[in-house]
Amino acid sequence: SSASYAYVTFLAGNGDYVKGVVGLAKGLRKAKSAFPLVVAVLPDVPPEHRRVVAEQGCLLREIQPVFPAVFSNHDGNGRRRRRKSPFERDYFAVNFCKLRLWEFVEYDKMIYMDADIQVFDNIDHLFDSPASAAPFAGVVDCLCELHGQSCSEKLQWPDQLGPKPRFYFNGGLFIFHPDLQTYDQLMNTLQITPLTPFAEQDFLNMFFRDEAKPIPAMYNFLVAMLWRHPELMELEKVKVVHYCVPGSKPWRYTGEEEHVDRPEVRILVKKWWDIYNDESLDLK
Repeated sequence: SSASYAYVTFLAGNGDYVKGVVGLAKGLRKAKSAFPLVVAVLPDVPPEHRRVVAEQGCLLREIQPVFPAVFSNHDGNGRRRRRKSPFERDYFAVNFCKLRLWEFVEYDKMIYMDADIQVFDNIDHLFDSPASAAPFAGVVDCLCELHGQSCSEKLQWPDQLGPKPRFYFNGGLFIFHPDLQTYDQLMNTLQITPLTPFAEQDFLNMFFRDEAKPIPAMYNFLVAMLWRHPELMELEKVKVVHYCVPGSKPWRYTGEEEHVDRPEVRILVKKWWDIYNDESLDLK
């Protein structure tokens, strides 16, 4: 088909997530993916990090930051306001920049992945899966959603965002269609939407609540499922691992934080490092 597909990830600042992007690029190469990895970079990503990513064959696209209006740090008189962040973790604020991805209209369809994700199998077929016809498709944030259960760890839907979606998706991997009309609607809606603990993840769930489609959990396996729902987990089927728990990021892993000292996490971290360190996967 003449349709244009690409993977896309996001990089901000000068921190160590650049290692995640390099790992992801190499993982896609190892899986023999046919499609490029686009890296949306904020202006504050240093030249050295851009070079490292470009050397892995990634296509760099600089994007401008997105700041929700209600999160402005200044009052009308130019004084900085001090107030508690509405987000579960302060750094979630930067994730609203993901909305810029809907501007990448040279692609018909894209699969977004956070930089703390690794691909262990080819997932190109997702671009033509039935769910990918929907405006938004992703994996549920907690496995119990699919089984009519509810665990104590499952995120509570923020009532101020209106009716609860049928499924609540994790924002770390999703299939979407770049489109300028959708982009404008996203940006306009953001300016009038209350900010909630899970930032753009809550927002995208709200925005696409009537149209989003689920894809199987193996395409965005959250390491927390190892201890939340071991009974529902089929590790041998997992194609994509999301090292979403703070102590599980492979490039920072010590094994000392809560939960992440278990053997399964160590194995998944080692699998990430095996790809990252494999020089045969570097772009020649």
